[in-house]
Amino acid sequence: MPESIDPDPSRDGAALHGPVARLLRPLVRLLVQRGITFPALTDLLRELYVNVAEYDFALPGKEQTDSRVSLLTGIHRKEVRRLRGAGAPVSQVPATVSRTSRIIARWLAAPDFTDGNGRPLPLPRTAEAGAPSFESLVAGVTKDVRPRAVLDEWLDRGVAVLDPEGRVQLLEAAYLPRGGAEPQLYYFGRNLHDHLAAAVENVAGPAPRFFERAVHYDGLSDALAAQLESRAREIAMGALKQANAEAHAACADDPGGRHRWNFGIYIFREEVEAPEAGRGRAP
Repeated sequence: MPESIDPDPSRDGAALHGPVARLLRPLVRLLVQRGITFPALTDLLRELYVNVAEYDFALPGKEQTDSRVSLLTGIHRKEVRRLRGAGAPVSQVPATVSRTSRIIARWLAAPDFTDGNGRPLPLPRTAEAGAPSFESLVAGVTKDVRPRAVLDEWLDRGVAVLDPEGRVQLLEAAYLPRGGAEPQLYYFGRNLHDHLAAAVENVAGPAPRFFERAVHYDGLSDALAAQLESRAREIAMGALKQANAEAHAACADDPGGRHRWNFGIYIFREEVEAPEAGRGRAP
């Protein structure tokens, strides 16, 4: 169903100014840092506004017109006509991201490749048929790339190392691309999109649909903030590992379909200039 349009957009629009400014500030900081100017951003936003109005606000059984898109977006009809059909930018999954994440997910979830505590086992490069090995791990995910090529790539990037016995050990408890390269930027767009989409759905819908909660404390010392961050990382990794193991097992009997699912957790701390009076918690 297309979303309804508020008959008095000025009321809710004004209420959104503050929250939107706050959520956009870190993004604008990144854009300025990366040399994306305001005119370049406005070009992108203009295209997105037209695309969203064209497809997300279409009326059932009626053709979406340039005039209606112009009315919804405030963009001139000539610009609407030029931009319609261009399509919104889509973030494709880089092949190396998809392959690496699937292999690591299997290593962290499949009983053959984990110990009794759910930790990834060190794997011999090769082994007899039926025995766990790095070769069988990779082959269970893809036949398009040789396991040796995957291993060389992982050793070079520091995702895995060889122990004194020549076994492959996973260094990362999860896939953590760094450096602002394509893999990291892909997850930047994907994860923030899903978090924001869940929050928007909860605000725009008649009742909250998605789980989206946070625990936050203010007025903390640097030592306690660091301690809580460290502990939160442990709790979060435990939850992610459990969710991954259950999802991996459930996929074995799933017939497949068009849905996707994402379970994410974030942790953030910073020093503020003037801590708010008192301490509070909002679960």
